[in-house]
Amino acid sequence: MNQQENPGVSSSGTHRSYWLQSTEQMATRPLSENIKTDVVVVGAGISGMTTAYCLSQAGYHVVVLEDGYIGSGETGRTTAHLSNALDDRYSLIESRLGEEQSRLAAESHTAAIDFIEKTITAENIVCDFLRLDGYLFLHPSDKQKTLDDELQATHRAGLLTAWLDRVPGGIQAEGPCIRFPNQAQFHILKYLNGLARCVLETGGRIFTESHVDHIDKHGVRVGSFQVEAKHIVVATNTPVMDRVTMHTKQHPYRTYVIGARVPKGELNYALWWDTGDVQSEWVTDPYHYVRLQPMDDNFDLLIVGGEDHKTGQADQEDITEKDRYARLIDWTRLHFPQAQDVAFQWSGQVLEPVDFLAFIGKNPGDENIYISTGDSGNGMTHGTIAGMLITDLIAKRNNHWATLYDPSRITLKTMDYFLREAGNMAAQYIDWFTPGDIKSINELQAGMGAVYQNGATKTAVYKESDQTIHAFSAVCPHLGCIVQWNNDEKSFDCPCHGSRFTCTGEVVNGPAMNGLKRVGVPSEKTT
Repeated sequence: MNQQENPGVSSSGTHRSYWLQSTEQMATRPLSENIKTDVVVVGAGISGMTTAYCLSQAGYHVVVLEDGYIGSGETGRTTAHLSNALDDRYSLIESRLGEEQSRLAAESHTAAIDFIEKTITAENIVCDFLRLDGYLFLHPSDKQKTLDDELQATHRAGLLTAWLDRVPGGIQAEGPCIRFPNQAQFHILKYLNGLARCVLETGGRIFTESHVDHIDKHGVRVGSFQVEAKHIVVATNTPVMDRVTMHTKQHPYRTYVIGARVPKGELNYALWWDTGDVQSEWVTDPYHYVRLQPMDDNFDLLIVGGEDHKTGQADQEDITEKDRYARLIDWTRLHFPQAQDVAFQWSGQVLEPVDFLAFIGKNPGDENIYISTGDSGNGMTHGTIAGMLITDLIAKRNNHWATLYDPSRITLKTMDYFLREAGNMAAQYIDWFTPGDIKSINELQAGMGAVYQNGATKTAVYKESDQTIHAFSAVCPHLGCIVQWNNDEKSFDCPCHGSRFTCTGEVVNGPAMNGLKRVGVPSEKTT
């Protein structure tokens, strides 16, 4: 049931997260037959596995299809905060969506944490689950009014937050903070493996290394095999069967993580977040997020994330991926002088919805296809909400969160965010008319990728250590943007909608369903 390391299948990047290095991913077998079932779930991350678990518990026959292994996608690259402290802020949600919607958001995320805790207890899942407090404090670029407004908005949303004059837990941070009580954390891969075990024990079927290449109302296709289903759930981080609609409502960002050893007992277990850089050029204000993870008898692991940027657009700030890790390390040393050597680093991708909340429910225009996407920085709780909500929709049970998360919703009060993000996306098509990264393939070093221009053609090229060169069309097969080389995770990333491809062309993140088109290496490149 367990797999050997297989880059591009075991994870969506070269760096492997602490979760993937500390626990083996579960693998079953690839789909090799035609199947009929009640529900087919595409994707074995937090959304997919929670949905499969809930449906199995409700008596449905469920099939899960995953193109990698359990947790291969963005769920395996999380920092696994379980929080009702939303990173888009209740004050902002309330101002744009209204007080009742803000209250429902708080209620649903609180319920998600409770669901995880109850499931862990009921199913005897050992996954380092821990209840603790979280603390929101000011970024140096921000003003205290942000905290004042947020405190009042969280009270109106029904949360029992409190004002503290200093940030507790061992962090070196000036000024006040808001305490969010009764938050939680866990080891995500141990939890996913536990959910998968429960699905299998109740008669569900899970097929790994099974890439879905077609989805319609009748079911899905994996190569020459068909899974026919009454209901289809697409839990692939971003919907892979939708060409345009949902991709105008959310936008992809890369986020970076380091893990540093801290001697046990020198920090209290807590969650910490700053309010974000309000001077950033990005629509979302990139913020830092921190937690502590039990590691061994002598050390805890301090997990610190941040330094976000739009996918495929790191160069707009003239800050390389390597420099983003260095900035995270500097920030960590300043705020947590207890931190010692950096033992882990990785990055992940989040989808930021233009109106701040995830899209969970029926895919617009479809009656039996359901999606879960737009998790922002609250993927663990949004994914858990998806499992509960989609199960209720399929079972035709009333769920008063349905309207809040309806993927068909239109929120005119967030039009300014939409226009800014849409303008950024449209601007990326200028890459068709700009020079490539290199003028000659001879410039390409081993382990390096680039976009090479030969006449009007742009080619994505990668050179292996044995000097083998792989060449592909640099045109993203989703909607035709030119991909960019990500030297950190050794992938080609689309700066428009966030599709990502390995250095050898395989798709590892949608909305593209298939890999980059392989092309011949021009003769100039081999001289």
